Amino acid sequence: MKIRLVLCGSVAALSVCAGTVAAAPAPDGTRAAPVAETSPASGLDPVELKSAVDGVHRAGIPGVYAEVRDTGRTWRGASGVADVRTGRPVTPGMRQRVGSITKTFTAAAIMQQVEQGRVRLDAPIGDYLPRLVPGERGRKITVRMLLNHTSGIPDYVRYAFPSLQDMSPKSLDDNRFRQFRPAELIEMGVDAPPAGEPGATPGVYSNTNYLLLGQLLEQVTGTTAEEYITRNVIERAGLRHTGFPAGTRIEGPHSRMYEALWGVLDPPRDYSVYNMSWTGTGAALVSTMDDLNRFYRRLLDGRIVNRSSLAQMQHTLPVVALDGSTIEYGLGLHKVGIPGCGTFWGHDGTVWGASTMSLTRADGKRQMSVAGNLARWNKADSSGKPQHHPIDDALSTLYRQAMCGKGNTQAKNASQTPAFNS
Repeated sequence: MKIRLVLCGSVAALSVCAGTVAAAPAPDGTRAAPVAETSPASGLDPVELKSAVDGVHRAGIPGVYAEVRDTGRTWRGASGVADVRTGRPVTPGMRQRVGSITKTFTAAAIMQQVEQGRVRLDAPIGDYLPRLVPGERGRKITVRMLLNHTSGIPDYVRYAFPSLQDMSPKSLDDNRFRQFRPAELIEMGVDAPPAGEPGATPGVYSNTNYLLLGQLLEQVTGTTAEEYITRNVIERAGLRHTGFPAGTRIEGPHSRMYEALWGVLDPPRDYSVYNMSWTGTGAALVSTMDDLNRFYRRLLDGRIVNRSSLAQMQHTLPVVALDGSTIEYGLGLHKVGIPGCGTFWGHDGTVWGASTMSLTRADGKRQMSVAGNLARWNKADSSGKPQHHPIDDALSTLYRQAMCGKGNTQAKNASQTPAFNS
């Protein structure tokens, strides 16, 4: 049985990869974490938000936690457990591997270099990295094409984790402590059959693009991409709990991470200890929901890159996500339109056992960041198609409540709602 591989991927319109992760029910008797509630006058409904978070836990995610902001007011809540063995509860401030949300940080770093004149968006990547993207291809593919996934370079993950094509977790276990070099992962993508012609639309989402952007950062700054992003994006945004992992473990309070692999792993397996060199500047960051909301608010305020750069980042094209759906993707940013609620910008991310979504309304006043400690909960049928799961519906309810609030009839009746991906 074959299944479409969806990892470190992208929000699909407003039904992001619903059908890419599978869950076992959480154990009985788990405790919900305390909730920091706000006044109903803030536009947030603490009771409805808490009910929605509890609903996601009851549907099958062992632990879920979120932060929702509205016009300067904040609600934080959590439900379920961080450890299914001990019953340790999740809390709203826990750190999380946030997967492809990392791409927005990497894109912002590249745009800073564009502002300084060290990188040209429409310059061929071969001008900077001729050994990694050689020949005619390197002359056709531009920096912009890497940022918006129109390079035609396919994703490398299926080659780094070959057993996934046969629905086996062997590669996940084999690579747990493996140290990958960015160049070897990039070579896997560059040497694979092209996903399309450079510049053609719709583009095709590929993690290879963002590893190349990390190497570009190193080429033009003379330091590692992780160091540059830390100093010039993370610290500029005032984030206190965000960073690239120094080893295989997450520092600070965090949950275990349970991977179901479309029902192959039953019960789901803990992959919270993992060498994240397999994804680097594409999806390796660790953060908190508070930090993610702070980052996207400041990015959209023009405090991480200038307004001209932000406008470039928000120029979207159709891109085929790793789940086969088509999304609106800019330069490291998704555009998500919700009927009756407005336009939101952000990203989602999934790595082994962890799923995260962060979206901010265009005016910056309404924000939502949600994390769960389960990935790929939708079991696949005999044809390899992931099947609908109650978690999908519960997440849709939570997202609608978090982004649109109580009483928004048009939003409640919308046929599409976001879900975890990557």
